[in-house]
Amino acid sequence: MPGCCGCCSALRPRYKRLVDNIFPVNAEDGLVKSNMEKLTFYSLSSPDKLDRIGEYLYQKATKDINRKRYKLAEIAMEAMDLLLQACHAQTTLNLFVESFLRMVQKLLEDSNPNLKIMATNSFVKFANINEDTPSYHRRYDFFISKFSSMCHSDNHDLRDSLRLAGIKGLQGVIRKTVSDDLVENIWDAQHMEKIVPSLLFNMQFCVNVMFVKKNLMATGDLTPVEDATHITPPVLAEEVLRELVGRASFGHIRSVLKPLLMHLDRHELWVPNTFAIHTFRIVMISIQPQYSYTVVETLMQHLDNNFKSSPKTRTSLAVVLSKIIAIAAGESVGPSALDIINNLLTHLRTSVSTTTEITAEESQYQEALINALGEFANHHPDYQKIEIMLFIMNTVPDLSKKSKSDQMLQNILLKSLLKVGTQYSTVSFEKAFPASFLQPLLRMARAPHDPTRMIVMQIFQALLDRHQNEQVLSTVSVKPYTALSQEPPSRSDIIFTHKYGANIMQALIDSMALSDRVDALSSSYNTAALLIVEMSCSETVQEFLLFILGIQQVAHTVESLGAVHKCNLHSIAIALLVLISRVTGINNLLEYAQKIVDARREEAPYYLAPLLEPKKTSAKNLNLSLPHLAIDKLALGECLQNAGMDAQRLNSGAPYALHQTDNPAHRHSWVESVSAHMTQRNSSADLTVYTGDVDSVNSSPGVCKRVLSQEYTFDAMKRALAEPTEAAKREQREKQLQIVRTFRESEFDELVRRTEPKHDLIQNRLNELFNSLAMERQITQSGDNKTLQLQATNDKPIYETNFPELFYY
Repeated sequence: MPGCCGCCSALRPRYKRLVDNIFPVNAEDGLVKSNMEKLTFYSLSSPDKLDRIGEYLYQKATKDINRKRYKLAEIAMEAMDLLLQACHAQTTLNLFVESFLRMVQKLLEDSNPNLKIMATNSFVKFANINEDTPSYHRRYDFFISKFSSMCHSDNHDLRDSLRLAGIKGLQGVIRKTVSDDLVENIWDAQHMEKIVPSLLFNMQFCVNVMFVKKNLMATGDLTPVEDATHITPPVLAEEVLRELVGRASFGHIRSVLKPLLMHLDRHELWVPNTFAIHTFRIVMISIQPQYSYTVVETLMQHLDNNFKSSPKTRTSLAVVLSKIIAIAAGESVGPSALDIINNLLTHLRTSVSTTTEITAEESQYQEALINALGEFANHHPDYQKIEIMLFIMNTVPDLSKKSKSDQMLQNILLKSLLKVGTQYSTVSFEKAFPASFLQPLLRMARAPHDPTRMIVMQIFQALLDRHQNEQVLSTVSVKPYTALSQEPPSRSDIIFTHKYGANIMQALIDSMALSDRVDALSSSYNTAALLIVEMSCSETVQEFLLFILGIQQVAHTVESLGAVHKCNLHSIAIALLVLISRVTGINNLLEYAQKIVDARREEAPYYLAPLLEPKKTSAKNLNLSLPHLAIDKLALGECLQNAGMDAQRLNSGAPYALHQTDNPAHRHSWVESVSAHMTQRNSSADLTVYTGDVDSVNSSPGVCKRVLSQEYTFDAMKRALAEPTEAAKREQREKQLQIVRTFRESEFDELVRRTEPKHDLIQNRLNELFNSLAMERQITQSGDNKTLQLQATNDKPIYETNFPELFYY
């Protein structure tokens, strides 16, 4: 019988004998390496036998698994791995791979965890091989399902090992299928709904693991080296998710996001949102930058679908959105940026319209949306921030809509605008306040509701404050602000003040008169103080003084204001006067303001800061008939003149009034400006005589020549003694007034006639010059013509001599 068996074994095919020889007599001894080398050499020499070798190894492993001889099955799997690594370049590898995958599947189907881990490792090795010829019929449905189930393993002894093996298997499937378009599409929903939740299930413990590791490292129980070398399922799952998202194209990224959102919803992982924030940050960092906008858009659509969810869930979604939206902002330009802003504003409007009362949780949801909007705008350049603010401003309901929901929506949208405004770095006021943005903002500054006006004031403060003075000027005071920072305004800022400063100051006066609340008045004062600090100079100080006089005039003339309200307006006026005198460095103005402060401190301290609370102050003890404690317009003009500055605008202009619609900066006539300035100088000008003292500067509206300070020298005293008498001065002033009256009342033809001789004289002189030049030119031309005629009679042209036929006509 032994001889018969030997004869039968000799008749068996050679590849079977080589395969049988790799198995030892004792399974514990492992693979016979020398015989394995012979089998490998035979496979390389006869690649057509490779598929038969694989099939035979699969049959032997199946018998061993069925008979529970797991060691022999492991040897067969090891042999398959070695053959795959050695023969991966063979053209017949596809047939061998089929047997290889069938063996991997057989091992994964068994209940032995060691076989599952070994089969997974073999599959990972196979996934790392780049095949030259793709297989069109190969499917990985079983492997995706099996590896996903291993990711949820609850085996107490080998739980982490099985989960790690399952995650590695999914990583191998992803690498094997994503790079090849001809194989099965792994981006299908049936596959993604298994892969993504399996990864997220393992990542759920990642946040807790990180906190535990931080505590262990803080106590010294865990060293950084141990932490770096030990790979846990959460860490590997995060790595695989990064790889999956990084490989996703534009059309496939939603296939990943949909099961991700479904997993968070089903397991209620939005509250608390620590894991959701961590996951979406991984997605935003791993995704290709040009597709990051898709993540934000998908999350917003998910927020739309959850509009009926609890406020806590919606708040958590909005917080997640605010955490990741900044990453997408860098890649969003033009319409996509405004589209995101529009979606956020739509959610805010929906929140306001669906709730009758704003609860604390709903308010947190709205704040989260506003923070998301601010984070998004913060990562855009300044010119886009202006566009975003203008876009938000155009969505604010008009003041004509007075319903409660409209008022709430106004406040919410203005808060959003404020959030963007705080992120804007103002360089030029002309760019920060374009007319299309400034006009509706000034209309909202006159809103009848105190919260709305206060938000508008905060917007002005955020855009006006270029030197971080907002906190310094937050309280009304006549004391010096030691921490005040300032620099002279630029030419463009001065032009902006001349153009729009009056409109802003008029809106501030209207805002101050609307409410006696201390916080509302303090907010208006803060805005006015920032306006003065940023824009005041010698060219704009008169306009600001008229603004201060306007505040005082409202307190004097508007009877509907309460006594406490009027006192607070007086306090704001004197505080602004002290501030502008210190900012501009006009000592005469500061001395005058200090005199008023001292007088009020003795007689009427309620005319000074701090502001009075209407509910805590009795109006009976307030004496408002104190005209000698008011700011005097003529005194202000004298202070400016004594400081060598022009006071024409202050003396001729009227203070700002309540509800004034026109622009105060252009109310005065330029003729009055010229006449007022002419009365301050000695002139012997009449209608027909020009004097160089009346220059173009004096004829320009709003631009006047500066009076230089007098020098007390011997020559100056001598000139002072030689000045004309009072009678001569009176006669001169009457003559100047007559000149002005003539220009005002005479007809245009009469003025032309009286000024005609001077122009005729110049014209006659020019005519004489032109005539003399013309006569000289005629004499010169006549002499040249005679010379040419003589030459023509004497000499014949050379071309007529040589080619006479060419000149016949």
